[in-house]
Amino acid sequence: MTAQSSQQPPALKAATEACETCPTFNAGHLTKLGINLTNVDYVIALAGNPNTGKSTVFNALTGLRQHTGNWPGKTVTRAEGGFAYGDKRFKIVDLPGTYSLLSTSVDEEVARDFILFGRPDVTVIVVDATRLERNLNLVLQVLEITDRAVLCVNLIDEARRHQITVDDRILAKELGIPVVLTAARQREGIDLLLKNIHDVATGAFVCRPHRVQTISREVAHALDAITARVRGLFPDLPNARWVALRLLEGDQRMIDAVQSGELGTVVRNHTPTTPRPAEVPV
Repeated sequence: MTAQSSQQPPALKAATEACETCPTFNAGHLTKLGINLTNVDYVIALAGNPNTGKSTVFNALTGLRQHTGNWPGKTVTRAEGGFAYGDKRFKIVDLPGTYSLLSTSVDEEVARDFILFGRPDVTVIVVDATRLERNLNLVLQVLEITDRAVLCVNLIDEARRHQITVDDRILAKELGIPVVLTAARQREGIDLLLKNIHDVATGAFVCRPHRVQTISREVAHALDAITARVRGLFPDLPNARWVALRLLEGDQRMIDAVQSGELGTVVRNHTPTTPRPAEVPV
């Protein structure tokens, strides 16, 4: 729903909302981002810091079924690939390696806009098992935007070599999303990663992502007020609080998206018909 749609007659407004929540409508936004959806059931985004082995994970998932190009209107390279799991076909888009999603560089803007406006069915976040604390900054930022994510803790072989242990069960409980330990070069954990991607995409696993709440009282008051306004304009928006925080920071990309009504198109692009919710392991 756009900012102007609140002025529409009830019948037209209902038709507009129905259109915006249908898969064809959301497919149009992915197409604008240069994604070919022919023979694809689900779209997966692959995000992560540089030097986490993200490209190796991408290669392990896709094999030779991949190609490269540029993002529309950008000089940033994009790699796409495909894989099948069960009876479903997946397209995976390798986002630029970035340390944050605050849109202070072209790479950050490309990664953030794809997750926010493209609404991939799953975002896989690749982190380095030997530098987990540093990488979690990006993880938490992604979880502010989407509630459908899988954490891939890669380079677990290097972690073992340095006697570093990662407890994937505790990490999954704290983050509220599936966590998979991998050593992509040896294909260790890749089959389990495929299963978790499939389960989140189809709704067999329902994520309950952790959201950071520690802000000052003054900021919280302003944030609540702006969030209420954003939700009033865009009731279907799944991440109104995150958008409100960006507006509070003066993010020009978000300001433009609100003023143009673009945010009204940011809705879920897949609603499973028979989900089988699974709790995060404890």
